[in-house]
Amino acid sequence: MKNKSLSFLILFFLFFINNTHSSEKEIYEKIDLFGEVLEKINKEYVDEINQSESMDYAIDGLLQSLDPYSSYMSPEIFNEMQTETSGEFGGLGIEVTMESGVVKVISPIDDTPASRAGIRAGDYIVKIDNKQVQGKSLSEAVDLMRGPVGSGIELTVRRRGEKKALTFYLVREIIEIKSVKADLIDENIGYIRLTSFNENSGNQIEKEIKKLEKNKDLKAYILDLRNNPGGLLSQAIKISDFFLDSGEIVSTKSRKVSENRKWFAKNGDLTNGKTLVVLINYGSASASEIVAGALKDHKRAILLGENSFGKGSVQSIIPLKNKGAIRLTVAKYYLPSGKSISEVGVSPDIEIDEDSDEFRIKTETDNQLNYAIKLLNG
Repeated sequence: MKNKSLSFLILFFLFFINNTHSSEKEIYEKIDLFGEVLEKINKEYVDEINQSESMDYAIDGLLQSLDPYSSYMSPEIFNEMQTETSGEFGGLGIEVTMESGVVKVISPIDDTPASRAGIRAGDYIVKIDNKQVQGKSLSEAVDLMRGPVGSGIELTVRRRGEKKALTFYLVREIIEIKSVKADLIDENIGYIRLTSFNENSGNQIEKEIKKLEKNKDLKAYILDLRNNPGGLLSQAIKISDFFLDSGEIVSTKSRKVSENRKWFAKNGDLTNGKTLVVLINYGSASASEIVAGALKDHKRAILLGENSFGKGSVQSIIPLKNKGAIRLTVAKYYLPSGKSISEVGVSPDIEIDEDSDEFRIKTETDNQLNYAIKLLNG
């Protein structure tokens, strides 16, 4: 097992070091050094170690040194991930990444244990059931947050602007994501809230727009992308196209020039050019930023709220021989203007801080939504 795992990791070292244009001598020196360190750990470390797990950590560490979104999935974790993407899964309802050795919340999902408890985008989860997250991989941390439906979990969170750590107690649930909610507000404004980009999001939004368009008094739309962590690129393109008549929506650039791609809007704006306000916040990430950025660049929408998260990269899941997989960043998104979203995000045209975590139609506390309504009503 040791030799097999070592050979596997050496392949990763070859890939990594080759791609930094190191000399052949340096490559073999690094391989020898890794073998020496592994031998010293096996002989000298105070406790006996699980060599197989140690190799997994080494692989994951290599991938996470590239960026926060690349990671290793063991066969067990890869299998669980495939189960989760089938539609319903048990959990807390948060999209997370890794930053500075701790778990960072990209966004809580509407009407889930995390959003109801008050977890916010940008929160840092430092302890899970009183276990330190520092030093653990993202996969390990996510595994700690999983558990039987109905079981409780305690999260210790560090939040921007708060001096003391916050503690949240949540109960795991079956998470069923309903990505689209729509209604008519103030009799003449179509409000569409999109919480994620899944397989049916585009079809659901198209249906809601057609329904709203039957109202002869309809004069404008609000597209709410706050706390939307993203999802399928295909759906981001499709939904952007509903509001555009022509022009580039997004492009991707990778190391291989042959794999660079551009997507364009087709003729026909489903909303017939009606005024559009898009709500974004720090929890708007990935596919949300593609839609908001494309509509802003084409001057098709007014963006209102806060700067978005800044996740502008494409990850590919690459299966491995051991039935595990790696999640690897293979390209970056670029807006029609040529700007990258990565680590920068999309800035709003009108900056309004949010005072509430509750995103429900016309709540008294939702100052961003109320500002958008006032703006559209002149």
